Amino acid sequence: MPVVLFLSFFLKCKKASSNFIKTFIYRTYYRLKKKNIIPHSGTFIKGIDNINLNGRLEIGFLENGFGLSSDKSFFNIRGKLIIAGNYSVGKGCRLDIGPNAVVTIGKGGYINNNCLFVIMNKLIIGENTIISWNCQFLDEDFHHITYEGQSQKESGIHIGNNVWIGCNVKIYRGVTIPDGCVIAADSVVKSSFTETSLLISGFPAKAVKRNVTWHV
Repeated sequence: MPVVLFLSFFLKCKKASSNFIKTFIYRTYYRLKKKNIIPHSGTFIKGIDNINLNGRLEIGFLENGFGLSSDKSFFNIRGKLIIAGNYSVGKGCRLDIGPNAVVTIGKGGYINNNCLFVIMNKLIIGENTIISWNCQFLDEDFHHITYEGQSQKESGIHIGNNVWIGCNVKIYRGVTIPDGCVIAADSVVKSSFTETSLLISGFPAKAVKRNVTWHV
């Protein structure tokens, strides 16, 4: 590694309160596995061979004022994790991808700190979609309840392109969020939407504004 790149990498670790030696060792190991991953020293990945990257994945290096160096990120990839381009995941995130599940993430967005993903079927996240901190994605009920008039809900979650998901949002199985939508903080989303560019809010979440636009 050239001196300039080595110094840049050292400063990057220092800024993120990541142990440089551990990060360098993990980074080298992942490169040997042909995975372009830069992990914070508090990152643990099981199932590295099940990750397909078309770019660089950074874990734990998002800049914000509330991440702790002690926050641990855990990726348990028993199925497939496919990321289309350069991508960043914040500290303290947990991903549990089931044996037959597939998570596909488009390029250009990011996932902020302390998010939880439990995916046993399918999750699609589109391009340029950003997910704020403390969000939860769950596409499986695990414990089944039977009742009169029950309808079968689809498995999987589909998030479109250019979607902004606010902090503390929860999204459950069968949900589709179209392109350009904004989901307000603390919303609980249990049903799908079909119209693009909605402001979605509440518990349960519903469309409260139309034709919204947003930018970082």
